[in-house]
Parts: sequence; structure tokens; C-alpha cells
Amino acid sequence: MAPLKYASLMLAAWRGNEADGLKLIEAGRLEATARGEGMGLGVIEWATALLYNGCGRYAEALAAAQRGCEHDDVGLFAWSLAELIEAGVRSGATDAASAALDRLSGRARASGTDWALGIEAGSRALLSDGRDAEPLYREAVERLARSHGVVHVARARLLYGEWLRRENRRVDAREQLRAAHEMFSAIGAEGFAERARHELLATGETARTRTDDARGVLTPQEAHIARLARDGLSNPEIGAQLFISPRTVQYDLRKVFQKLDITSRNQLSRVPTSQLNTA
Repeated sequence: MAPLKYASLMLAAWRGNEADGLKLIEAGRLEATARGEGMGLGVIEWATALLYNGCGRYAEALAAAQRGCEHDDVGLFAWSLAELIEAGVRSGATDAASAALDRLSGRARASGTDWALGIEAGSRALLSDGRDAEPLYREAVERLARSHGVVHVARARLLYGEWLRRENRRVDAREQLRAAHEMFSAIGAEGFAERARHELLATGETARTRTDDARGVLTPQEAHIARLARDGLSNPEIGAQLFISPRTVQYDLRKVFQKLDITSRNQLSRVPTSQLNTA
């Protein structure tokens, strides 16, 4: 039996494409169940919670995160706790979120890294009120920026921006939300990018979707894949070079075709090299 494609599951969750992501997640769930892999099931439930949180479907995210927290290990258990806290706060399950924060804090403080403590600060901010929340949101952004985890910095900025908007501090909120939207869009985290865009709209500012904002402009990964496909490499060969799955290659190629207004890889040879640029 082929190994579970954990990297593909994680990538699908961060991308936020619900249809493709859930299809991959469900296939992984069947494989993990058949193998009796508890850690595999933990990964799958975390990925499901992440996907749903990115899409703003907090009740579904909460249920998935709670299932993920049934698989306590040294792997992604703490990640499921973080998803549970956000989903719990957003869906009104504050008791469950508070209990998860207690468990997360012990692990974060034992680790002592900026990444772990940044995640803990952002999670604690979600459960804090008024003036107590803002220093925690700032701490989360600062610590995660030092950890160089771009997607986690973007997420901290999104949470901070959402809080600022609810505090009617629209100008401050726009700064955080605009940065989050740009960061998510640049790395292809489309679910979270759309969530940030909706929050920006609520402040009175318009943020274009990536397909409008960057039509014809490829991300670094899309450009690399386009060049390899133009050179005649197959999807499995491209995937092997870039350490991604053939399914991900196919997904990115569909986006390349859409941006370049072509319909097949054969047409890539007619695309000017200057168009195979990056965002």
C-alpha cells in the first residue's frame, strides 16, 4: 500500500481549495483508517480544521480539531489545539477553547521557541478582552516574524486585524489586514487570503482577488513548473524535481493556463519567456 501523502494534505489545507482539499483529505482518511494509523488520522483532522478555519467555517473546523485532539502525540497535536482555540472562539465554544489553551500553553512554554510562544500568544489573545488582547496580538506578530514562518505571521496579522476592526479601529485594522492579504496571496493560501479580503471590505477598503490582482503574473512555483512543462517534463518528473506531488503540479498548471489564457502545456512553447515571470 502506498504511503500517505502527508505533505500533499498539508499543502491542500493551506491552499484553501475546499473541493480539492476535502477530496484529498477523505482519501487520506480512508487510508489511515485502513492502516490503523492514529498519527495519520491526527494529521488529517488537523488539515480538515485548518482548511475550514481558512474558509471561515468555524463549526466544522471545531469538530475536526476536537477529533484531531483525540490523537495526542508529539507531532501535530499542538497544531490541532491551535485550530480548536480559533474555531472555538469564533463559534462560541469558549470553554472548549480555554481548555485547549491550557494544554497548548504547557507545550509552548516547554519549547520556549519564538514560533511556539508566538502561536500561544495569538491563541491567548483570542480569549482575551479589551486592552489585555492587544499586547498579545502584537507579541504574536513579533515572535512569529522572528521565526520566519511567513504563513504564521500572516495569520497572526489576520487575527490582529480582525480584532482591530471589531474594536472600530478601521485604519489600524487595514494595515494588518492588507499585509495579511498580500502575504497569503503571494504564497497561494487562497482560503485565508479571501478571508482577509472580506475583512478588508468590512473596513471600507477594497482588496482585489489574486486572479484580478495578478492576472498573467505567476508565483515562483507556478513559473518554475511552467518552464519545466515547456521543456517537456511530465507531471511526475516535475513533482520529483520540486518535491511536490503530481496532483499539485496539475493543480498549479491549471492556474498557469488560466493566467496565461492558454488551454494546454503544448501552448507553453509559444508563450514569450518574459511572461514566465514571477509575482
